[in-house]
Amino acid sequence: MEIRVLKYFLAVAREGSITRAANSLHLTQPTLTRQLQELEKELKQKLLIRGKYKVTLTPEGLRLRKRAEEIIEMVEKTEAEFQSINDIIGGDIYIGGGESDCMKYIAEVIKEVQTDYPDIKFHIHSGNAEDVTEKLDKGLLDFGVLIQPVDLAKYDNITLPEKDVWGVVMRKDSLLAKKEFVELKDLYGLPLINSRQAMRKTSSKNEFIEWFQGEFENLRTVGTINLVYNAAVMVKAGIGYAITLDKLVDVSEKSELCFRPLSPRLESGLDIVWKKSQVFSHAAALFLEKLKEKFLPQTQPENELRM
Repeated sequence: MEIRVLKYFLAVAREGSITRAANSLHLTQPTLTRQLQELEKELKQKLLIRGKYKVTLTPEGLRLRKRAEEIIEMVEKTEAEFQSINDIIGGDIYIGGGESDCMKYIAEVIKEVQTDYPDIKFHIHSGNAEDVTEKLDKGLLDFGVLIQPVDLAKYDNITLPEKDVWGVVMRKDSLLAKKEFVELKDLYGLPLINSRQAMRKTSSKNEFIEWFQGEFENLRTVGTINLVYNAAVMVKAGIGYAITLDKLVDVSEKSELCFRPLSPRLESGLDIVWKKSQVFSHAAALFLEKLKEKFLPQTQPENELRM
């Protein structure tokens, strides 16, 4: 299986047409068709359904598209790393993370690095912990920024110095908005929109679930989210109350939403993580050293990172 042919396949998947894909690739249609037929023969699977006006992917084709995108992304990342091997002031750094106000600490370090090394580019992927760790494990990301609780068994990590506060985002015209804090008893019977990441059981202690004192399953969950923007839209529409972290939703004077913290107070820290024994590019290694300088000032120097 050649990278070139995978790119051809992705072009067809993107265009939905062999003719348009051939034009975008500067190939003749018979040449592209032959390449696709050879790919199907090699994989022993039918990948495309050729309609009169449109080409669609079979289930096997959809699976290949996902894998091909990952392969091409990894190839391009590897090429970029090797192209910058002789120039430590340039390169690409890939970071994935969820929504948190504590990301401002990562942004500060990014700003410092780019001030000193303007040819270093940062590529930020937004996603929940499951999405970020999957890409981290496949080598598509250099670092992940994960909201606790999280299983750190496979990773090295630095814990950021601030914690986020859990609470409830609601409409300002709701009765609950009159309260200063939200207690467990206030949530019974309310339509709740919950974070899928926070609800997950992990090998580590899950303080979010423990806050509910074994009553979480008895609450009325009407929806789940992995990022908060859509939750705010749902709350505005009157669908429910979103249990989420502070400072992620506009609750300014002009907003129709407000935030009330949970009581007893519940907080979650944030970790920036990377795979154990990770082989870093020069740019990523430099970024990690900046992180350690800023957030681990008392630690002893570690052995030089493997390049």
